[in-house]
Amino acid sequence: MNEPLKFPTSPFAPESGEYFDDQALRRLCEAEHPADLAAQFSELDLEQAADIFSRLTPDCCADVLVHMDYDDQREIAARLPDDALAKVIEKMSSDDRVDLIQSMPDERGETLLHLLAKKEREDIRRLSSYQEDTAGAIMTSEYATLSPYLTARQAIDKLRLEAPDKETIYYAYVIDSQRRLLGLVSLRKLIMARPNTLIESIMRRDPICANVHDDQEEVARQMAKYDLLAMPVTNGNDSLVGIITFDDVHDVIEEEATEDFHRMGSISQGSGADDLVDIGLKDASAWLLIRKRLPWLLALVFMNIFSGAGIAYYEDTIQATVALVFFLPLLIGSGGNAGAQSATLMVRAMAIGDVIMKDWFRLLGKEVGIALCIGICMAFAVSFIGIFRGGPDVAVIVAVAMVCVVLFGSLLGMSLPFLLTRLNLDPATASAPLVTSIADIGGVVIYFGIATWYLGLYAAA
Repeated sequence: MNEPLKFPTSPFAPESGEYFDDQALRRLCEAEHPADLAAQFSELDLEQAADIFSRLTPDCCADVLVHMDYDDQREIAARLPDDALAKVIEKMSSDDRVDLIQSMPDERGETLLHLLAKKEREDIRRLSSYQEDTAGAIMTSEYATLSPYLTARQAIDKLRLEAPDKETIYYAYVIDSQRRLLGLVSLRKLIMARPNTLIESIMRRDPICANVHDDQEEVARQMAKYDLLAMPVTNGNDSLVGIITFDDVHDVIEEEATEDFHRMGSISQGSGADDLVDIGLKDASAWLLIRKRLPWLLALVFMNIFSGAGIAYYEDTIQATVALVFFLPLLIGSGGNAGAQSATLMVRAMAIGDVIMKDWFRLLGKEVGIALCIGICMAFAVSFIGIFRGGPDVAVIVAVAMVCVVLFGSLLGMSLPFLLTRLNLDPATASAPLVTSIADIGGVVIYFGIATWYLGLYAAA
């Protein structure tokens, strides 16, 4: 038996700080929820956490490991011996073990594969072959199947025997001899059916399913739309090859939402271990954050040069009426804010499927009316400041410019996500910094263009 260790105050030791032998440590960990244990492991030194892992059962290790952050999971796995880690991987669900193997260096991944049973090894290779971000990449092969010719009693007996090895048995999938998906039956329906009722008479035919090549975000959207706990996945021959469970979809939704927020904040995307989605803000290095944030900001700096060029072009107008400069930040800020609001609402609506490309023209007319109402209200408010600061002429210029700038910003924010979608780009790229930068350029041109036109008319009169 290993020499017992003393752990800090946590679920691994009481306030008294007493020592635990291996059996006491296992009993203590097995009494805690794996998610709570994972949170405590993340606060420990990696060497200490790895030592505790080596003293727990493979089942307990597997349960805790899948609840840990991506980075902590890799670090712990890297410190476990190959034979111990292989036993843990055997206890993990098929989709989780694939993710763990793929996060490791190729050489160690191959070593671990050879330590696994042939069935698990072939399953990992098959699931790893699917392209990233597809249904095939997130599905699990641990699902319950039934023959259509079984009775309800026989089906329940079969599920009782298979339950420990399946991801979920709430849904059982009915297949024929070629593994073609015929339907599904819920555990509730099985329990409520008469014992001698055939499965084919109570199964739900033509269930909602995904293809292995479908985008994972679309799968998540479909599962949310139909309130599914699990969705079957088929290949080109309609053969059942896996299922996607709600916990996997939850991870996809969180990942996609994080990516969208990063894009909306003009943060460049990486891949693999170099992606903020996987690492998280708390654990990301300062250098990584600089590399993610700097490129877009540099691009926007050079874009804003056009705002300066616009101001330089209207130098004569500014010299003639210096009071106009006072309202410049107010006007271009209002246009950028209106555009950012429209872009945020539109990106969100497109992300949840509430809005599609064909809705653009109808929404354009609606946005024009809304933007005009908002612009007129803002123009009315700012006109009083214009009278006080520069007189009636400046008040008229600022009021008219406010309406036009808000209208321009709103239509820009609403339309840019549609344009990016048409170009097969992520609409979330129509982020607040991008929209506000373009709105700033337009605001400068609109404001001083109106001022030049109006003052020219006044001078001519």
